[in-house]
Amino acid sequence: MKLVVIAGTPGSGKTSVLLHTIKALVSLRNSPAVVKIDCLWTDDDQRFQKLGIPVQVGLAKDMCPDHFTIYNTEEMLRWAASKGSDMLLNETAGLCLRCAPYPDDCLAVCVIDVTTGPNTPLKVGPLLTTADVVVMTKGDVVSQAEREVFRERVLDVNPGCSIVEANGLTGKGSFELAELIRASPDTGTGMKLRYNPPLAICSLCTGEMRVARKHHMGVLRSLDGCMEYRGE
Repeated sequence: MKLVVIAGTPGSGKTSVLLHTIKALVSLRNSPAVVKIDCLWTDDDQRFQKLGIPVQVGLAKDMCPDHFTIYNTEEMLRWAASKGSDMLLNETAGLCLRCAPYPDDCLAVCVIDVTTGPNTPLKVGPLLTTADVVVMTKGDVVSQAEREVFRERVLDVNPGCSIVEANGLTGKGSFELAELIRASPDTGTGMKLRYNPPLAICSLCTGEMRVARKHHMGVLRSLDGCMEYRGE
């Protein structure tokens, strides 16, 4: 079983790229299964089902979708195995740029929209910097110079990644991504995250609604960058 985690910012084109990539994988005689993780609602499972592959949806609701994905990775792998699949494609909402849902034993794919500006790769964090493959989308609506600058910024923060320029409408890049997936190693047991999660939690994380600092405990950081711990 191969595990592929496809993450990226909302609207970057993850689902469209993945649909074309699945078609390529099926044409190459692979048997993928998809788990779509979203926050509150999705109908993308209906789009995947039209391809005739096993599909499951998980809604993180009020939990970080990256955390939700990590908690449920083993269950998702067991489900894919029960469907006779040889690879699990896990698309996650990936809303928190400080977290990253990638285990060390998967193919980590970050989908990023080049129209968001040349400095975006510097802002994304481990979602991008720890990915094995970076898929650049919507390059057809910017100039070649802008694409090249964006590509160099990606390589500045993640020099070891493979870059795929993809188009969610035409399917450009889908066979290239499919071949990278096919060449990735099988997943094993005892997986660990490839990047540490946020340092700690504060009382906001556990449901404190009041705004004033005096009401909050845990690891807190001030505007000047100083960090302190308040509590027992």
